[in-house]
Amino acid sequence: MQSPPPLGPSTPGDETKNQSKKFPLTMSNLPMNSNEPINQPTRKRGVMEIDKSTTITCTVVAIDHTNLCYRVCSNCEKTLPEHPTTSCKYCNFNTSFNPTTRASKRLFRVLMSIATDTEVIVVIMFDRAARVLFGCSADEFFDFAKTHPYAATTAGRALEGEMLTVMLSKPKNGNAQHQRVVSVSPLRSGFQPAIETLKELYRVRSVK
Repeated sequence: MQSPPPLGPSTPGDETKNQSKKFPLTMSNLPMNSNEPINQPTRKRGVMEIDKSTTITCTVVAIDHTNLCYRVCSNCEKTLPEHPTTSCKYCNFNTSFNPTTRASKRLFRVLMSIATDTEVIVVIMFDRAARVLFGCSADEFFDFAKTHPYAATTAGRALEGEMLTVMLSKPKNGNAQHQRVVSVSPLRSGFQPAIETLKELYRVRSVK
């Protein structure tokens, strides 16, 4: 049965106001796990979800340290399975002439929650921006974490509470759930990248 029409005239902003009351933006419907479906309705457009890039000041609330990087082809950068023997089907690598050549490499893909003065949102940060906060390549961080237990957890905790200026953009992929961090700039004058904090904690000397 079709519902009866509204009793009075509505304005263009009424629908948006009603949706914001019905679907409040809280941390409970913003999962830290990238594989977990988000409960936020597709018609809801939060403060950060806009068509153009926007620059905000925020604080790091938490970082998902369970999967900070992923394997890609070192030539075309297509995503590869985690199995180390898997090679890119689009590129033909022959490392017999140069054993130091790597058929694959790792790139950062960091899921984190940030807080503005009005809300908490989950964003995704890829290699270029993540290098600013981690201070190293994803390969270097991955190798460090293999020999130093809990390095990923410690790095995440070291970055919690940092104030940042970030530029956010709407994801180009229509299936993407989170906005992308295009660039990031730490605001604290004494900021040091996560890898430097880890080396101090684990007393690792930098090799030059």
